[in-house]
Amino acid sequence: MELIHSSRDALVHKLQIVSNIVERRNTLPVLANILLKKEGGTVTLLSSDIEMQIQTSAEVGGEGGDVATTVAAKKFLDILRLLPDSADVSVKLDSKKMSVQAGKSRFALQTLPAEDFPLVQEPKEWIAQLTVPQNTLKQLFSMVHFSMAQQDLRYYLNGVLLVVDSAKIKAVATDGHRLAYSDASGQGAQSQHEVIIPRKTVLELSRLLNDTDDMVKIDLASNQARFSFSDIVLITKLVEGKFPDFQRVIPKNHQNLVTLNRETLLKSLQRASILTSDKFRGIRWVLAPGLLTVVANNSDQEEARDEIEVDYTGPEIDIGFNVNYLLDVLNNLKAETVQFALQDNNSSALVTKPGEDDFKYVVMPMRI
Repeated sequence: MELIHSSRDALVHKLQIVSNIVERRNTLPVLANILLKKEGGTVTLLSSDIEMQIQTSAEVGGEGGDVATTVAAKKFLDILRLLPDSADVSVKLDSKKMSVQAGKSRFALQTLPAEDFPLVQEPKEWIAQLTVPQNTLKQLFSMVHFSMAQQDLRYYLNGVLLVVDSAKIKAVATDGHRLAYSDASGQGAQSQHEVIIPRKTVLELSRLLNDTDDMVKIDLASNQARFSFSDIVLITKLVEGKFPDFQRVIPKNHQNLVTLNRETLLKSLQRASILTSDKFRGIRWVLAPGLLTVVANNSDQEEARDEIEVDYTGPEIDIGFNVNYLLDVLNNLKAETVQFALQDNNSSALVTKPGEDDFKYVVMPMRI
């Protein structure tokens, strides 16, 4: 039976959507596969890692009736990638073998039964629904994702807090050393809800979302979230636990303000970071009236010193930072200028966009 008849490019695009989350090593061998389900002329492609499930569909069904099977995701995608760009691909199913044919190239792949594939059990009822433009959600994630923890024992930090209500959608991430906050207005949830989206899901959504005004429908339940956009449906488990009170972390009354050109500061920090070590990424900021000096030292007694003229009239502040934390925010923040609010060398710094309050970044000082 012919399962798929499609151009190579169209099929590769659909496979790339679902195959990214497939883990090569699984306790369940079927999870290394993708589920292919043909109903009439529509073929649904689905992948899962137990925690997250991605589904897309395309009108690429060949002749014949309805059928479903699973095949190794990596092998199938690698074969298609190496076929000629303009190839016409035919995928057929015969017993337990799936054949892939394009021109004079033929491949026979083993399959596993579709009924063995573990589908995510969706909740009986979603407690909240809202819609948001794809580019808005993509931007929210891009402004905070770099502050997520990685495999922290405090599991509730390994993701992004999403807060939705009738007025705003907010995204917050922290690893305990820095915190990023971003918001966007005009959503539509009937009441406030807070959920923690897992790290892997945030990164996957950032990859799949487009920079368009097309809408994303978000459905929330107590332990799951569903994101529907374009022809993609992504369902994910949520991280359980209580996210820290981020409002208490954001400084409110820092008096010493300095505004800098983002690109100038970024280049200065990149130069200074060359002489930091891989294990110790500390740099010093010496802020004095009219001048910011960025200093880096390493165990080989080498030193980097970079000076930037600034419009600053406050007291001198000598403070240390992890340079990676500053580079992360400057690389992701697209504003022309950035503002740093400081108190002293023992207090956290607040990074914002001058005149705007939709983004805040808090970074703890580092003892040097």
